[in-house]
Amino acid sequence: MQALLYVAHGSRVKEGVKEAIQFIETVKSYIDVGIQEYCFLELAEPSILKGIEQCVSKGATCITVIPLLLLSANHAKIDIPSEIEQAKRRYPFVAFTIGKPLGVHEKLIHSLHSRVMEQSPVDPKETEILLIGRGSSDPSVQKELGEIAKLLQQTYEYAKVDICFLYGNGPSFDEKLMKLNESKNRVFIIPYLLFTGLLKLGIEKRVAKQGFLKEQVVLCECLGYDDNVRQVFIERIEESLYSFVGSD
Repeated sequence: MQALLYVAHGSRVKEGVKEAIQFIETVKSYIDVGIQEYCFLELAEPSILKGIEQCVSKGATCITVIPLLLLSANHAKIDIPSEIEQAKRRYPFVAFTIGKPLGVHEKLIHSLHSRVMEQSPVDPKETEILLIGRGSSDPSVQKELGEIAKLLQQTYEYAKVDICFLYGNGPSFDEKLMKLNESKNRVFIIPYLLFTGLLKLGIEKRVAKQGFLKEQVVLCECLGYDDNVRQVFIERIEESLYSFVGSD
């Protein structure tokens, strides 16, 4: 029997965990699979192994693991596969496949533009964007966020779209933040994150500390769980279920 196991990141902030669960619940009705469970990589329960246990207890013999993650970082490439290897030893009669993160997708570009327009109507040609990624030691994260920035600039003709990261490889958020005063255009900062959490709170504090004028620098809401994100997530699920995208 087929099962789906959604893997969200997890957060110490209860609201962030709640947001992820609510989003997954809205997705379930679009997918014609009888067994659908959720779990978290860290900082929240149930764990991945517990989520697998729940699927097996309901009769699952084939589990498709779907990461609710933005980019192809170590969580998707190392952490989740490592947990699945443990599960294979515990449940040798169960077949596992792993889907892809959301990745680079045109619909997510539209969501980023919406985060800007929610704050203030702008002329993109006189507006700059700074995308903040979580960060990773995996160089593919910088590559993917760079592709997203390029698509955003090309699609909406922003004057400039730059990227930075809270940690890991690539330009740091603090470095970029210190240079925003040099911009001749209004700058909109978009945290490329799915949920409310400590990272978002930390960004808010660091931006506030700089004392930017509202007319100069605007901190937008996170990418979040909007309808475009839902559509891309459903697309990734369907790819995994019906096109055998993923790894055993």
